[in-house]
Amino acid sequence: MAKPMADRRDPFSLTAKLQQITSFVLNTLVPPSCLACDTAVASGGHLCGNCWSRLRIIEQPFCPIMGTPFAYDPGGVAGGVCEVTSLAVIAEPPTFDRSRSAVVYDDVARRLVHGLKFSDRVDLAPWMAKWMVRAGKDILAPEAIVIPVPLHRWRMIRRRYNQSAELGRYVAKLSRIDFHPSVLQRIRPTRQQVGLGAKERQRNVLGAFRVSPEMVIRVRSRHIVLVDDVYTTGATLQACARTLRRKGAAKVDCLTFARVVGGVAKSDL
Repeated sequence: MAKPMADRRDPFSLTAKLQQITSFVLNTLVPPSCLACDTAVASGGHLCGNCWSRLRIIEQPFCPIMGTPFAYDPGGVAGGVCEVTSLAVIAEPPTFDRSRSAVVYDDVARRLVHGLKFSDRVDLAPWMAKWMVRAGKDILAPEAIVIPVPLHRWRMIRRRYNQSAELGRYVAKLSRIDFHPSVLQRIRPTRQQVGLGAKERQRNVLGAFRVSPEMVIRVRSRHIVLVDDVYTTGATLQACARTLRRKGAAKVDCLTFARVVGGVAKSDL
């Protein structure tokens, strides 16, 4: 069976490209600084020593399903990979197959996420995507396709670009797999998730997504990698995964730059 060509219909790609060019010119004219703060660094695309030392990279041991780092070594490690699932998976199995995140959502990660999401720092996307590719090496299979979590069209107009799509674009490019930004649609505007508990977040995204009718064929029997900026409670990613499953996706994995560890109260997203 011939492999479908990547979906290149991205109505906001020109805006993103212009922003990337602007960022490149500014970075050329202005001395390079830390991605997370204003400290001078030797070359662009790096964190200063202070920020790097405080960035909490997620490494083994972590739950093989949820990707949640364990606070202690639970045992059951084979070949450097933990095979022990977390209690959360046993209590409430997710709608996706696996989830991976690059870093813990704390002070430094928050600056990077907020810069990309709210401050037009699209130049951060390729650097954040590099860490994501490292974290997702076991789910970014050659036959997979990358699909970003979509924004509703009204929010897209206000923000001018989708930060998840910017991350997904570079994840796909670095992994040499197909990128399909138009497969999932957010058909119902949802409240900002800030301040909502786990159950409220689930209700907020209930029925908010659909697979574009003309894109169903790209989903059926495929391995999907859903990309988003932050995994908080997983409500949004689980709603997207459920939607893709209903349209015949064979496997749905999730990949985010950061992950909230220790409760929703620590997240402002």
